[in-house]
Amino acid sequence: MLSTILDDVAEVPRRVGSQSGQPLNVFSVDVEEWFQVGAFENTLDRGDWNSLESRVEHQTEQVLDLLKRHSVSATFFCLGWVAERFPSLLRKIADNNHEIACHGMDHQRIFSMAPEQFSKDIQKAKSLLEEASGCEVVGYRAPSFSLTFEVWNFYSILDATGFHYSSSVVPAKTDHYGSEGVPRLPFYPLQNCDIIEVPMTVVRIPGRMLPASGGGYFRLLPQTLSHWLMNKALKQTGIGTIFYMHPWEIDPEQPYVASAPVLSRFRHYTGLKKMETKLDRLLQNGRFNRVDHFLATEFEQRQS
Repeated sequence: MLSTILDDVAEVPRRVGSQSGQPLNVFSVDVEEWFQVGAFENTLDRGDWNSLESRVEHQTEQVLDLLKRHSVSATFFCLGWVAERFPSLLRKIADNNHEIACHGMDHQRIFSMAPEQFSKDIQKAKSLLEEASGCEVVGYRAPSFSLTFEVWNFYSILDATGFHYSSSVVPAKTDHYGSEGVPRLPFYPLQNCDIIEVPMTVVRIPGRMLPASGGGYFRLLPQTLSHWLMNKALKQTGIGTIFYMHPWEIDPEQPYVASAPVLSRFRHYTGLKKMETKLDRLLQNGRFNRVDHFLATEFEQRQS
């Protein structure tokens, strides 16, 4: 399967950005409720979501304040579920000069969908996001980085729906996600489509690839190790870090799900109190921007 997929991968776009000085990184935020995460998918029933405490507005406003302190524009990959219930939040994100992008409708992994179901999911989510924010939505990130080799043809559906780029794959294998073997630089996943994939940052060490793009790894690992991984990846690939986080990761006051498995609780709750401080340090020491600006600045993209 992998060899077939890679045969169809078109060229990596030509680098046009400056390769000297401080690298340009991406800061991205996956906007979802604390109870919509993969760690709780087998513990909390989707039918109960509307009865659980909502904290996404408060959490996202904390992220907006953090980014404002550092004059950073970011990309917010938002669920249609959130836009449908909190349209004013989407408008606030857009009004603060951040990019609104799509994270699907309700955080369902896309490899569990048929093509028709995926098409309906992203059309509905894109429409809700654009109506709420007043902005055109051209970016997409699959929930739980679930755009795998099994659904590689879904890129053509994204292209047909009006998306210009995706940031949906991690070129490493973990127990939760990963598509090891795909390029580490932005690339065209299909020969006959103009959509570009912006893979998450990973670092090559002897015998394997390790994620170095933020998220739970950034929250759980010592910050010195996270910075080492990001700098190592920069030396290997020549481009900055594609960083991501979730609003719930800076909210230690969120509800505690005692019935979740021990590993799920460890992954979800560890490091919440220190996360905002770690993000402050990251933003102080790096140069970050939105995905669309990163692509426009660093790469020459083909046009139809």
